[in-house]
Amino acid sequence: MQRRIALATAALLGSLPGHGLHRLTSRAPSPWVPRFLAMAGRSFGLRVTIAGNPVRDHVLYAANHMSWLDILALGGATGAAFVSKDDVSRWPIVGGLARIGGTIFVSRSDRAAVKGQADALGAALASGRPAALFPEGTTGDGATLLPFRASLFASLDRAPPHVVVQPVAIDYGAVATQIAWTDCEGAGANARRVLSAPGPIPVTLHFLDPIDPALGRKLIAAKARAEIEAALLESGTLLYSAAP
Repeated sequence: MQRRIALATAALLGSLPGHGLHRLTSRAPSPWVPRFLAMAGRSFGLRVTIAGNPVRDHVLYAANHMSWLDILALGGATGAAFVSKDDVSRWPIVGGLARIGGTIFVSRSDRAAVKGQADALGAALASGRPAALFPEGTTGDGATLLPFRASLFASLDRAPPHVVVQPVAIDYGAVATQIAWTDCEGAGANARRVLSAPGPIPVTLHFLDPIDPALGRKLIAAKARAEIEAALLESGTLLYSAAP
């Protein structure tokens, strides 16, 4: 575990100067963010395989969620800005890194802030930068696909018409239940358990058929969930499904 943390720390220290220089000379999204995420993921044991054809810009990725490793895998592969619960912004180290990466923090308790958050995500999509959210709203146990929350797609109401939604099935295969982070386990305990596991952690990102946002939030959520469920059932990762 210590070696993995040391490698990820080295990746961070090696990325910060380039990221800082980019911020001083360009307004474009920093290429150092996905580089760091990819390097950190590999340091922690991730071995990422991409299946399908990722849409590279003006896209909202909608993915299943099992672990904090999901962000390293998907962010490193796509450079997407993530939507996250606002309490993550207050986490030591992680919160700062999330802000550097352009994370859009969503308040689950302040209804008055919802419009502003949807506007922020809509603006990110309008700029062309890919964005990503986890419509389950929490991490699953690796064997279950939870219902998708249609309300989390509200940002599409403020996005340009050429933006599409692309479902992404994050597939850890046989180790899915071993790396999953459930509500009964603290963040530190999960990180120690995952980082202490021997050997690599294979993960396949299945980029599935894009969805037209004109379908509306409820149909988008249902269709994205159905496509991800089918991909995970076909791979043998998903054992059963919670009722949508």
